[in-house]
Amino acid sequence: MYTATKPQRLSREESRLQTRADLLAAAKRLFVEKGFGGTSLRDIAAEAGYTQGAFYSNFASKEDLFVELMRERSRTQVSDIGRTLSDPSASADDILNALEVWAQTLDAEPEWSVLGVEFKLQGRRNPVFATASQALLDAHRDGLAYCIGQIFARLEKVPPESPTVLAAAFMGLSQGLALQRSMLAEAPIGHMIMVFLRSLLAAAPRVR
Repeated sequence: MYTATKPQRLSREESRLQTRADLLAAAKRLFVEKGFGGTSLRDIAAEAGYTQGAFYSNFASKEDLFVELMRERSRTQVSDIGRTLSDPSASADDILNALEVWAQTLDAEPEWSVLGVEFKLQGRRNPVFATASQALLDAHRDGLAYCIGQIFARLEKVPPESPTVLAAAFMGLSQGLALQRSMLAEAPIGHMIMVFLRSLLAAAPRVR
């Protein structure tokens, strides 16, 4: 005889984390659809199925939520690239092929690049938000710079510019393409980043 098992109740901490994740996911959808300025705190709570009280239990403000949303994305993106470089026995082709897979995941979620533009613009419009947003953008740039430096070092190539400059350039490329939404089908962001990266690597001299 089949006996249905009761779903296990979430602990208080698990429930809080689930609420937080739901609010972040709802905000992501709305910011892409309506923009940061066009989305209210109430909209986010309603989209996620919670009260405004639940929102304030997890985030101090809409700006605080946006910073956390982009921080989580930055952490995931940098760690994904870092995993590609974690195998010391990986060949140059292994590394580039793994980066191609990463680029495909980037192209599967172009909304993140749209959010990156929105995040940058909001930092310019709101002086209070600017400090937190710039700190996160700088940290993301530095994380990418470390990964780029490792890529060139593992392939025994000399980068044409400092990894920090290259990281800033790739971030600019991503944001610029995100503004050309009609072109993304022809020039996906991840694909174009790999086109430029492969070109830079091919042209770079070997370490002597």
